[in-house]
Amino acid sequence: MTEDAQISTAPLQTDQQGPHPDLASVVRKHLETTWCKPVPEHTKRAFDTALTWLARQGNPPLVLDSFCGTGMSTARLAERYPDAAVIGLDKSAHRLAKHAGSGGYLLLRAECEPFWLLLRQASLNVARHYMLYPNPWPKASQLKRRVHGHPAFPLLESLGGTLELRTNWSIFAEEFASASALIGIEGELETYSVTRPWSLFEKKYGERHQELWRFRGQCSR
Repeated sequence: MTEDAQISTAPLQTDQQGPHPDLASVVRKHLETTWCKPVPEHTKRAFDTALTWLARQGNPPLVLDSFCGTGMSTARLAERYPDAAVIGLDKSAHRLAKHAGSGGYLLLRAECEPFWLLLRQASLNVARHYMLYPNPWPKASQLKRRVHGHPAFPLLESLGGTLELRTNWSIFAEEFASASALIGIEGELETYSVTRPWSLFEKKYGERHQELWRFRGQCSR
């Protein structure tokens, strides 16, 4: 659920009453296998652009904003971490084209999961990794489409650093926290209030007083 011009704030429709019963088995299966989907060419090019940009910055600590949508959150993170190299990733050129800010950070059109793989293969660590309101895929049949049900999910622990997820769906947050523990990322799950929103989703949900959830974890590496 990356941010876009039209943001739905209607109650999320789901057939789940709690965390998916297959979550643990799905994550363990992905831990026992190697994800080897070919990296799209545009993601390879984006990664090369990132390497060049990081080198020009002097290779400071990397802050990654996966599924960044229009990049509002990326700009916020650059303000928050002025001494870091902040990169926002989104697969949609349409969403990225809506970004109005400039300077101090890098926005790239790329598939996030293959980009994570390229980071690991290059032995590049992430100091801080953010996932702000990724698509929840709310139907039970869509578990494997959620970020924590994806076969690339175990890559996150190998990237190191801290990991933060934000969502307005409590079940999604609970699943993400449980899946993170299975791959070696221990953390805390909590509700939080919005003061200065980091994304258009957060702004809309906060204005409507929806309950917001945040998982913050630390990779063991």
